[in-house]
Amino acid sequence: MAQLVETITARAKNSSPPIMARAVDVLPRPSHNGGEKRALKKSKIQTMSYEQFLKNYDGCHAEWLGGEVITIMSATPRHQDMVGWFSTTLRLFVENHDLGKLYVAPTNMYLATFERGREPDVLFVSKARLGIIQETHLAEPADMVIEIISPESVDRDRGTKFSEYEQSGVQEYWLIDPVRQQAEFYRLGKDGYYRTVPTPEGIFHSAVLDGYWLRVADLWREPLPKIMEVVRELEGNKVFKT
Repeated sequence: MAQLVETITARAKNSSPPIMARAVDVLPRPSHNGGEKRALKKSKIQTMSYEQFLKNYDGCHAEWLGGEVITIMSATPRHQDMVGWFSTTLRLFVENHDLGKLYVAPTNMYLATFERGREPDVLFVSKARLGIIQETHLAEPADMVIEIISPESVDRDRGTKFSEYEQSGVQEYWLIDPVRQQAEFYRLGKDGYYRTVPTPEGIFHSAVLDGYWLRVADLWREPLPKIMEVVRELEGNKVFKT
């Protein structure tokens, strides 16, 4: 995720002049959100409900942290190239196999356990769970989430969000770090903990997206592999369904 803005304008529910509210960064790897909520209470200037957030920040790349709102700065071209590459290749695969729905930020995902509204870079909802898709957000965690790490988001993506996604039941979490050229894939075990998914011979196979595989080294190519070449290889040169 891109760098957080230190201050934001929190829009009031009525038409009165905007009130400035400080954005609060997330804390590293909480086992429960109580400590983070206490920190928010000490520093917050104005709060809003999740419903107000969805209304006031519709279409904005922002996240809701138990009443506080943080906005996300514009991303680097490399970050956006990778988000676009994943979203296009995955969407074509998902649609061709009728697996569900794929979304990119800003699409808000509500995590009830932590009172959070997160906006992953890419997320997938399986066909069996399409009912969680609401007009303005996802009412429950997605089945799969991808975060493209930026230098400013390392601690959040690897720490706080890792814990939130794990405890909220996100089945697969893909962490892609273009700077370090490192890709990590986590799958939720029966015990409720993430386990690293091995990538023998540099190939990752998804359990959530049945049949989808990824050659990890392709992520570091400049430019990224052509979309249609990737999709044809995924589909074994089969004709797309219509």
